[in-house]
Amino acid sequence: MATEIERKYLVAGDFSREVFSAERIVQGYICSQPGRTVRVRIRGDKGFLTIKGPSDEKGLSRYEFEQTIPLADAEELLKLCEPGVIDKVRNLVRRESHIWEVDVFHGSNEGLIVAEIELASEDEPFERPEWLGAEVSGDRRYYNSMLTKHPFTTW
Repeated sequence: MATEIERKYLVAGDFSREVFSAERIVQGYICSQPGRTVRVRIRGDKGFLTIKGPSDEKGLSRYEFEQTIPLADAEELLKLCEPGVIDKVRNLVRRESHIWEVDVFHGSNEGLIVAEIELASEDEPFERPEWLGAEVSGDRRYYNSMLTKHPFTTW
């Protein structure tokens, strides 16, 4: 069983000088029920199908299954998704042994910038960049599946 452990933060400063890679992501949800999501994602020229289970009580860990799928299949599956789409640019920033994923949202979530770090354990230490803002791990409003239903621009 693959467990995803991540912490999520708002971005409160300029991270752009540290970006070593950036790629557009478009994703939708076939299912976005509490406790389970089935996501279709196009990242660059690749497709992905991801299934996620419920988060633990802290909102830091959950089961995740992800498979690469042909781009054409991902494009067709996006047509079957629930209303709402996530359109963002994922920027990668290296800090010590970790890679931060800094997502700059567009469309109905314009103005939202969130940084995530994946960890090996919930108590793993990591360097906190100076551009990090408030932690929003476990705050469901910031889950991508929720942003398709309740976009940031409507808050």
